[in-house]
Amino acid sequence: MQYLIGFLIALFIALTGVGAGTITVPILVLFLGVPAPIAIGIGLMFSTAVKLILVPAQIARRNVAWRTLGYMLLGGVPGVLLGSLFLQHLMTAGSQNTLNAILGAILVGTASWQIVYSFRPMREHSSARDRSPLLSWLMFPVGAEVGFSSASAGALGSAALLSFTPLAPTQVVGTDIVFGFLVSLIGSGAHWFAHAADPTLLLELIAGGVAGAIGGTLLGTRIPRRPLRFALWVWILVLGGDFLFNSYHVWAATR
Repeated sequence: MQYLIGFLIALFIALTGVGAGTITVPILVLFLGVPAPIAIGIGLMFSTAVKLILVPAQIARRNVAWRTLGYMLLGGVPGVLLGSLFLQHLMTAGSQNTLNAILGAILVGTASWQIVYSFRPMREHSSARDRSPLLSWLMFPVGAEVGFSSASAGALGSAALLSFTPLAPTQVVGTDIVFGFLVSLIGSGAHWFAHAADPTLLLELIAGGVAGAIGGTLLGTRIPRRPLRFALWVWILVLGGDFLFNSYHVWAATR
């Protein structure tokens, strides 16, 4: 089952571009019963492994705007460390239901924003003026969200690059992939040293994910990306709602 889940997650990542952590965490928690802190650590590590395959190609194609990436990391790196520390605090405080509720709110908020954003017309070139220094401030909460929930680096990073830089679409994708990889790598290290991971489950997911990434790459030119991406965000919205619903029932039962 774990190999199949890893295959399907990587397949949808390759077909839609949706971040690995956004998909992995709710699936592990809701379908495999993995505790949320462990699922978040695995989501970050799985995301790092998947992006590791993509980063060299983006660098070779010169799709990475290094100056812009530097501004993003200036805020994203401290953010992901702070988010990881906050998660560790919730773990030691035993606030499992609170963590599930926050994860549900993050998933619902991210999915809702992406669903609304998907109705905007596609642009071939960005008309935004270069306001790259602002990315340092914007990426701090994004990094914190990644460290805390392993979600949203790709979704919010792309939107920020499109809004605050004049980068071409290929550079937006390349810069965002490298940013997501580095932030996930740092977050993975923090979670690993905190023992918030299951090495056996992670390796099984990666083993299935390799096949899924290859399959998604081969099918990518044959399957329309936008409708599939929209359907996936609707599904994530439902999963986030399930987190909130279950958390409310647990809270109500303890009142």
